[in-house]
Amino acid sequence: QVQLVESGGGLVQPGGSLRLSCAVSGSAFDRYTMAWYRQAPGKERELVAVIIDDGVTRYVDSVKGRFTISRDNAKSTVYLQMNSLKPEDTAVYYCNAIYVREEYWGQGTQVTVAS
Repeated sequence: QVQLVESGGGLVQPGGSLRLSCAVSGSAFDRYTMAWYRQAPGKERELVAVIIDDGVTRYVDSVKGRFTISRDNAKSTVYLQMNSLKPEDTAVYYCNAIYVREEYWGQGTQVTVAS
C-alpha cells in the first residue's frame, strides 16, 4: 500500500517562507511523477507544481519564481519550498503521486499566510 505523508505546513507572515515535505512509502518512488496541489476554502483544487522522474518541473503561473519543487529519490521524498508567501497562498496543500493508472494522495497540510 502506497502512503503519502505531508509535513511542514503552518502559519507564516506575508513575505515569509515554508518548506513542505511529502514522504512516500510502499512503492518505487523514482517512477512516480510527483506534484503538489492546493485547495483554498470555496475554491477548486489546483495544481501548483509538478516534477517528473527526470527532474523536469512545471509551475502554475501564480507561484513561478517563488516556489520550487524538488525530489530526493534516495529519501523517497518530494519538497515544495515556498518563498515570498502571500495571503492568497493560504490553502490546504496536497501531495500527489501518479504513474500510469496508479494515483495516490496525501492527507493534506494547512498553510496559512496572515499577519
